[in-house]
Amino acid sequence: MRAALYARVSTKDKGQDTENQLIQLRTFAASQGWTITVEHIDRVTGKRSDRDQFQKMFAAASRREFDVLLFWSLDRLSREGTVATLNHLQRLNSYGVNYRSFTEQYLDSTGIFKEAVIGILAAVAKQEHVRISERTIAGLQRARSQGRIGGRPKTEDNYKLTKELYKLREKRKSIRAIATELGLAIGTVQRLCKQYDAGHLQAF
Repeated sequence: MRAALYARVSTKDKGQDTENQLIQLRTFAASQGWTITVEHIDRVTGKRSDRDQFQKMFAAASRREFDVLLFWSLDRLSREGTVATLNHLQRLNSYGVNYRSFTEQYLDSTGIFKEAVIGILAAVAKQEHVRISERTIAGLQRARSQGRIGGRPKTEDNYKLTKELYKLREKRKSIRAIATELGLAIGTVQRLCKQYDAGHLQAF
């Protein structure tokens, strides 16, 4: 099986080095009889998905250049929140690429607990969506109570637009496509999508 390794440390992770992760990942891959085809290394925060090697890893996955992605732990892969992290894992699945966490043995799409793990993560993600929605409504109600309506859509319309943005983002629509479909400014959609991807979308 062809394996890709992904290692990451943040610039704030003092005393940590990706090589420490890679040594263990290489050893584990060898014990599984996997052939390492590429190693992707980022030295940046995991709270954003526009990491250089992270994006290159997904591009390679979409071309099926490897069969399994091996990372040291889930928070090394992403720290964007449960919703975004689940989307990343499901994206790998959609490419026909498996994944395995070295330190979290249950997080293994090649194993017997694959469906159970995805189910648990999906349930957590759903609860995050509920909390996001509740915070959005609360924020809109506060804005209305403070008279901050102005030329913006009504509260009900804002809520509807937020729900539509959820759906379009989950379909992996582009920022421009979402802005066009919802009739919003690109800058507004960029801000909302960034909040959504991080798992804490707030009111418009």
